Amino acid sequence: MSHYYFVGSGIAALAGAVFLIRDGGVSGKDIVIFEESHAFGGAFDAHGDAEHGYFMSGSRMFESMYQCTFDLLASIPSATNPNISVKEETDQANAKWPWHNKVRLVDRDGRVPDFHTMGFSERDRIQLVALIAEPEALLDGKRITDCFGEHFFETNFWFEWCTLFAFERWHSAIEFRRYLRRFVHHFSTIDTQDGIYRSLYNQYDSFAVPLKTWLTDRGVRFHFGVRVDDLGFASGSDAITVTGLVTSRGGVTERIPVRTGDLVFVTNGSMTADKRFGSMTEAPGIERYGASGAWRLWEKLAQARPQFGNPAAFNGVIAESSWISYTVTVRDPLFLDLMEAFSGQPAGMGGLITFKDSNWLITISIYHQPFFPDQPQGVAVWWGYGLFHDRPGNFVRKPMADCSGAEILEEVLGHLHFAQADQDTIIAASTCIPCTMPYITSQFMVRSGGDRPLVVPDGSTNLAFLGQFAEQPDDVVFTVEYSVRSAMTAVYGLLKLNKAPPPVYQGLHSPQVIVDAIRTLHR
Repeated sequence: MSHYYFVGSGIAALAGAVFLIRDGGVSGKDIVIFEESHAFGGAFDAHGDAEHGYFMSGSRMFESMYQCTFDLLASIPSATNPNISVKEETDQANAKWPWHNKVRLVDRDGRVPDFHTMGFSERDRIQLVALIAEPEALLDGKRITDCFGEHFFETNFWFEWCTLFAFERWHSAIEFRRYLRRFVHHFSTIDTQDGIYRSLYNQYDSFAVPLKTWLTDRGVRFHFGVRVDDLGFASGSDAITVTGLVTSRGGVTERIPVRTGDLVFVTNGSMTADKRFGSMTEAPGIERYGASGAWRLWEKLAQARPQFGNPAAFNGVIAESSWISYTVTVRDPLFLDLMEAFSGQPAGMGGLITFKDSNWLITISIYHQPFFPDQPQGVAVWWGYGLFHDRPGNFVRKPMADCSGAEILEEVLGHLHFAQADQDTIIAASTCIPCTMPYITSQFMVRSGGDRPLVVPDGSTNLAFLGQFAEQPDDVVFTVEYSVRSAMTAVYGLLKLNKAPPPVYQGLHSPQVIVDAIRTLHR
């Protein structure tokens, strides 16, 4: 009897366990998932209550071309209605409450500029097309700023693109090129955000919870509070064969043998590792000590094996990979009423709103309510983030990283230019919980070929890497699709199934998409 071990319980591991059972015929009782924390879901984290405030680190963008993800979700019953799948639930929610943004950008005076005009110069257009056409191998070690002049970063296109996908100008040109190619079909709707999907509730309750329920019902074992510190490997051969796992729980070390026929799936690195939550009165601070086992394990594995990648390329400069999000629970209808009047749309019908002149580059997102299944009537939840946490705010003259939830909320409301009495009422009725994430865009850091290991390294007999730091040509990191694709690739590869993930969507092969993109470049 074979055993199947997962290190980490994020979306990649949950998906991998589903594919083992659904496509590989594996018994759930033979699957073990080790999780260092006491919560599953990885970046899908959404918790709290109406009294103390709901909180989460973030929310991932979805769209219709996430073919691996929707293949997965089509197999999982909805948590709210077991007669339909999570995919069907998501499709129904987006048909009922589709995005169409009437306010995408707001200027320093609280006015809405013409955000439909991209603002490109001829040089910007040439450089953008040149980057899309550039071979990826020629972009090793290059930043986005190496490919564009300063004017590009003042265009509406840049503000709308970078805040939708969380790019900073110093991030990898390789990753930016991949995004331009992967999401070229969103060029024509980058202003209105038509075609962007959301789940019925937050992604933890809508996606992670039903996945775990499905797995638990089939006997998959979750071991929480267990850190995997190292892997043992067979010697005397060029093949990569794991022979054991070294785990620790409560200071007790255990060695688990990996026998012939067993498989090991490791999520190397973590976007939300070492995240910290603050409160209305306390700033969360930024964890700088690398406490996460996901990074430590990858560093240990890569020390003697170059084919396992280079984690230092991603976690070495947290000043360039970190930003701050915040979740706001509000118990008064005033905020949603004012935002509906400002945007011309009820909650959940518009997309992201970015304050383009904000020192923190603040973006807010107002969801369809309720956002949590247990959220009582009269309570609303919204979320936002700031990409520049080390700069003093425009209204609160402190770096975002040093601000409490109340101060962050004050800064956001200042950019909306609501009447002071209304701002005071909103703050008094709100709980704003900030979250610092040192590695949230670490997967975008400047890199070279080989810095990420292959999902199934060459010569591997029983080991695969999962998640955002495993290399998959053409697809893009910081998406759920990337994690799910890695799981599908790993399971099909190690089980030697005569199956392959669906190909990455190639909008560049569609004449209509290209025509629409060219029109956008000249708007």
